[in-house]
Amino acid sequence: MESNLAMNTLIFLGVAIIMVPLARKFGLSSVIGYIAGGIIIGPYVLRLTGKDVDGIMHASEFGVIMLLFLVGLELEPRKFWEMRKKIVGLGLTQMLLTISLLFLVFIWAGWQIDKAIAIAMCFALSSTAIVLQTLQEKDNLKTLAGEASFSTLLFQDIAVIPILAILPLIANYKAKNHDNEIQVLIQTLPEWMQFATVILGVVVLILLGRYVFVPFLRYVSKSGMTELLTASSLFLVIGVSELMVAIGLSPALGAFLAGVMLANSEFRHELEAQIDPFKGLLLAVFFVSVGSTMNFNIIQKDPIFIFSTVFAVLTIKFFVLFIIGKFFKIDTSQSLFYAFALSQVGEFAFVLINYASSLYLLNPELNAQMMAVTAITMCITPFLLIINDKLTPKFLKEIPEEQSDFNILDKDVSQKKIIIVGFGHFGSTVGRLLKANKIPATVLDRDSDRVKLLRSHGFKVYYGDATKIPTLRAAGIDDAEILVLCLDDPDDNKFIADIVRENYPTVKIFVRAKNRLDAYDYLNNGINNIYRETLGTAVDMAIDVLHETGMRKYAARRLGQRFMAIDKASVRKLAKMKQEDDLVLFNIKEILQREEELLAYDNLNFDNQQWQDSSTDDEDEESDK
Repeated sequence: MESNLAMNTLIFLGVAIIMVPLARKFGLSSVIGYIAGGIIIGPYVLRLTGKDVDGIMHASEFGVIMLLFLVGLELEPRKFWEMRKKIVGLGLTQMLLTISLLFLVFIWAGWQIDKAIAIAMCFALSSTAIVLQTLQEKDNLKTLAGEASFSTLLFQDIAVIPILAILPLIANYKAKNHDNEIQVLIQTLPEWMQFATVILGVVVLILLGRYVFVPFLRYVSKSGMTELLTASSLFLVIGVSELMVAIGLSPALGAFLAGVMLANSEFRHELEAQIDPFKGLLLAVFFVSVGSTMNFNIIQKDPIFIFSTVFAVLTIKFFVLFIIGKFFKIDTSQSLFYAFALSQVGEFAFVLINYASSLYLLNPELNAQMMAVTAITMCITPFLLIINDKLTPKFLKEIPEEQSDFNILDKDVSQKKIIIVGFGHFGSTVGRLLKANKIPATVLDRDSDRVKLLRSHGFKVYYGDATKIPTLRAAGIDDAEILVLCLDDPDDNKFIADIVRENYPTVKIFVRAKNRLDAYDYLNNGINNIYRETLGTAVDMAIDVLHETGMRKYAARRLGQRFMAIDKASVRKLAKMKQEDDLVLFNIKEILQREEELLAYDNLNFDNQQWQDSSTDDEDEESDK
């Protein structure tokens, strides 16, 4: 069995690797490539999948949970609270109208009342995985349509909770002694206690996020082992999901709330970097499994019923969503995108339909038919979005910031174009000067104690290992204009500088150098903004010594500035000769002699001007004191 599961997983990954680049080559969504690949390897074409397809699909649904956890990480609790009106307004209206219209259509078609209401509630949900994946691919998360889609999806995830509670009431059946897929604690409680349990679960999750998760991650980060932080990230997401399932909440909703609770923590970027690869992999397998589990025998047996149901669901949901979009003053092009994007049936319908069958609301044949309808609507969605692209302008209108109810990315990531790596004595000086001038920056440091201390003093510092591209990407390197490298270890600074120059050549790099030898390396690698950590302080000391010997402060300061300019020019010249020791030695002697001549000449000029500038110099001395 384990061998069969491993082989199926290998096949799923293989077809994804082949089909997605092919779909992208033809300008199609990656979701089309995944689903088409699933159909090809499924039991009705190449028959490469075994009996464990359903198990793989259920396991890969965890990718949706990880996706919502990452979305939660990118949304501050304050922003989430500001969204509440949009979430309830769009989401509640969509759910009520869609359920009502689908129920009426199913009753008109001769369905029994209990089946009609159960299927209507299942079909009112949309696919979080497909919609968010599409929004990210098209970079539409920050448009009006993107915000509306996200708000609606979030409410739908919340709506899974009452649907789970309502289905047993419709069936007039208590699933206490049956081995069904969703056997949860909430079902064992009296009905009047179920709502209180839901509220209690959310409160417990909020408290865990604030008082348990962050100290736990600080404890793990002190080990300095990346693999432990990866394991901890997965442990948190899986643990929260299982906790939510146990008390009757949607695991995806629980993961989202956990992400929101950690959005303000210093581990936000590191968690995103650790979780993102697993999320992408599991989502890919999930989409492939959707295609591979389509039952073509059921479709062939009664195609008119299947496709008429698909048409009715897509049409009703499209018009409901479009009307809601216009009602909430979303322009026509974005309302069309909003309607097309959410018109499919979501992945949670697979779970709810099976649950309804375990309550004897649906017979096995109707269960298989509704599963087929769900899969078909998900497969059609990417093609509907292609139609939308032809009907509407290529680019959606961005929301002016002052009008936006929320930004998917926190302001310190979405708008701050500066990233500082390392916030010790050197980096914190740079950061404090920027902060004093109200210039925002995203700061990364891998000392958890330092991060905790600095955050307690109001600095927006995040824990993260910047030597890894995923961490830099999570911190916003894709949009950054300036990268400031201030780590104590020169090798790490050089490594980060190299990978950023290779992957993000437009980013301007400012780097800390320990000494002249480090500066030579940076210059030879094309980095010009180099700051030797001892040069400025040493020159400042020399200026004070010169002043103490009797030289006027202004003259000493000018000589110090001149010396620094000459020294920086000499470093650039010597960097080109680094490998030739004899030539370097000769040029060092020549440069030192030239420095003395230039400074002597400057000093002579200052002596001639001292009597003219004496009053000005005296004022400068007083101000310096």
